[in-house]
Amino acid sequence: MSSERNSTRLTASLTRRQFLYTTALAAGGMAVAGCAAPRARRVSPNEKLNIGAVGVGGKGSSDVDCCASENIVALCDVDARTLAKKAEKYPHARTYKDWRVMLEKEKSLDAIVISTPDHTHGVIAAAAIRMGKHVYCQKPLTQTVYEARLLQKLARQYGVATQMGNQGGAEDGLRRAIEVIQAGVIGQVREVHVWTNRPIWPQGMDRPAGEDPVPDYLDWDLWLGPAPWRPYKHQWPEAQGGKRGASGPIYHPFAWRGWQHFGTGALGDMACHTAHLPFRALKLGYPTVIEAESSPMNRESWPLKSRVRFEFPAREGLAPVTLWWYDGGNPKPDNPYAHDGACKPPRDVTADIEEMTGQVSASGCVLIGDKGRIYSGNDYGAAFHIRLKGDKEMVAAEKHEAVRAIPQRIPRNAHQGGSDLRHHLEWIAACKGGPQCFSDFAYGGLLTEIILLGCVALQVGKRLEWDGPNLRATNAPEAAQFIRPTLRKGWTL
Repeated sequence: MSSERNSTRLTASLTRRQFLYTTALAAGGMAVAGCAAPRARRVSPNEKLNIGAVGVGGKGSSDVDCCASENIVALCDVDARTLAKKAEKYPHARTYKDWRVMLEKEKSLDAIVISTPDHTHGVIAAAAIRMGKHVYCQKPLTQTVYEARLLQKLARQYGVATQMGNQGGAEDGLRRAIEVIQAGVIGQVREVHVWTNRPIWPQGMDRPAGEDPVPDYLDWDLWLGPAPWRPYKHQWPEAQGGKRGASGPIYHPFAWRGWQHFGTGALGDMACHTAHLPFRALKLGYPTVIEAESSPMNRESWPLKSRVRFEFPAREGLAPVTLWWYDGGNPKPDNPYAHDGACKPPRDVTADIEEMTGQVSASGCVLIGDKGRIYSGNDYGAAFHIRLKGDKEMVAAEKHEAVRAIPQRIPRNAHQGGSDLRHHLEWIAACKGGPQCFSDFAYGGLLTEIILLGCVALQVGKRLEWDGPNLRATNAPEAAQFIRPTLRKGWTL
């Protein structure tokens, strides 16, 4: 079954690979006992994958389009309006509102793309992998630390091709920066600062009172999925912020990012992008300490601003690293749920940037080494600047002699198009036997797991001493409830 718009072609040559899968169907609490182990279809480089998409609005819409070179055979969304709109572009695709039904009925599926709210990533991805499906899942890979660890394990166990949607991994600039840092151009890096302009949605608020009728186009129970049940609310009551800037949807669509039961706040949303460069370049693994401070915090939404410190031990001959994360800012006078973006690194860290550009970028990262520093003001790490000790100023990396002297050693993404499209095409190639993806779940899962520890530190409200291999905070047993929350009855990983 082909889409009428299948015009994009892969540009990299691929090798053949056959996958054999040995698991029974398990989808969101639904299990079929006694079924023969599903077997992945053998796909050659010249054939097309049969792809299903779960969540087809917002980022999900572009994720589907980035896979239009293949057969889009199924579309799934809990919002009937969103589903109908996307189905107009892919009229041959069958439509579903329940992803569990889609996985059960679409026997020909080779792969799925997941672009739902964070709290449903884990259950959908785990079910698909156990059925032998290749998986592309938006960032953050999961909502919880435990889910991130689980998906790493499952992807390894079933050998499927996976990719997390931090599309900056497709950028040549990010891969070049990694080469330069790992070549020791700026020396041993002991300090990293990462910041973002997020949140750009309401945070720092309590749950709205009351209940509204659920619109006939939305399946609210499916939207909640494994999260605790709560009544549906459409827009903010005037007494709870309607006149003060918290207008628009409360949960669906998009506003879910600010709620602890559905999203992961600014940290979970953006660190998979902005912290990707330092995390990968410095070969960071489990931190030993995570400590967070923030604006007022409740049990419903993420704070309006936060600063998180991660302490990483020495590894592979590399020095210990302190990584600082900053998001948000102070509330605006006319809107207590919006911020002024003031939560950024100290002036001595950003002085070079202000000298070069006249201001501190809305988001970015700085790596401070013994011999110099590297700065990227791009969410994806697509471009970077460098200043070595003795240099008069910070300059674009491609103009610096020390950078030009470093040979290329990391393979580049060979596909054509923007970074988002190339990131998807890399995954499609891997599904057909090509090289593993740059942000496969082995890497993307670990990155997500570490980032989400910052969210746990915010929720616990104290310094965490972390035992990574055993997935526990040794000094804070109360963190367990956030590391692996209890799923709503009827849902399971």
